Amino acid sequence: MEAIQTNHLTKYYGKTCGIADMSLTVGEGDFFGFIGPNGAGKSTTIRILLGLITASSGTAQIFGKDVGKHKREILSQVGYLPSETMFYNGMRVKDVLRLSADLRKMDCTQEAKKLCDRLELDDSRKVEELSLGNRKKVGIVCAMQHRPKLYILDEPTSGLDPLMQREFYALLQERNQAGATVFLSSHILSEVQRYCKHAAVIRKGRILICDSVENLGHTGAKRVTLRGVEGVPGLEPVRDVKRTQDGISFLYGGKPDRLLQALSGLPVTDITIGEPDLEEIFLHYYAKGESENDSVST
Repeated sequence: MEAIQTNHLTKYYGKTCGIADMSLTVGEGDFFGFIGPNGAGKSTTIRILLGLITASSGTAQIFGKDVGKHKREILSQVGYLPSETMFYNGMRVKDVLRLSADLRKMDCTQEAKKLCDRLELDDSRKVEELSLGNRKKVGIVCAMQHRPKLYILDEPTSGLDPLMQREFYALLQERNQAGATVFLSSHILSEVQRYCKHAAVIRKGRILICDSVENLGHTGAKRVTLRGVEGVPGLEPVRDVKRTQDGISFLYGGKPDRLLQALSGLPVTDITIGEPDLEEIFLHYYAKGESENDSVST
């Protein structure tokens, strides 16, 4: 069974398109990254999946059930963390956690305590006294304390310090290894590269590509770093050239023999050739999507 499946999902806000013709499949037990900058359509997709807004057209299912017709049943199996967490002032953290559990008609006391301990969250404090990072921790515990089958997380680590980010992902990995599905919306590409098995790149409401994180890196381009030179004359295709203190670095997408020929006549003192990181891959697909759109419009 698929954890998430959308077919030709489209959402308009008046004349503005939030997402367009989105067909996306996330397998049960996957750790899935949903990559895109602010405004790309990530949050719109998540709100439709949660039944918070309705699509203009197309369908969305979670665990094989339509998100509109079976909203209550679906939400009982989902842990949701919004990008911004807001709570009622005057409540203590433990009261917020108890309210979240009571709404699900569950006793999550023991699990909430374990999560608070791991995240170093003081449940006796009032929510209005909390820092941004500690408010995010409250949201994490609310999303995880009932041990759902599916975690839908929208920019989950904003506000968390590096140590807490690491602990948060350790928790997610443990839940994923126990069979839960993780759907992670993020523009922090290093997180996706480090933890996700599959990912989709979204731009202006459309999916550009969806594949395993490993396969997403097979763009044919290599990151070449040279020392002792200031340029590579006559070598194409070269992009994303970066000047370094003692040389240059660039992405090269051509044939290896042409690269070697071009370098043979240069005073290169050192060379490194490696795979591009996910941020460079992300920009590759965005540039590709831009050029395809331009070709369609001309």
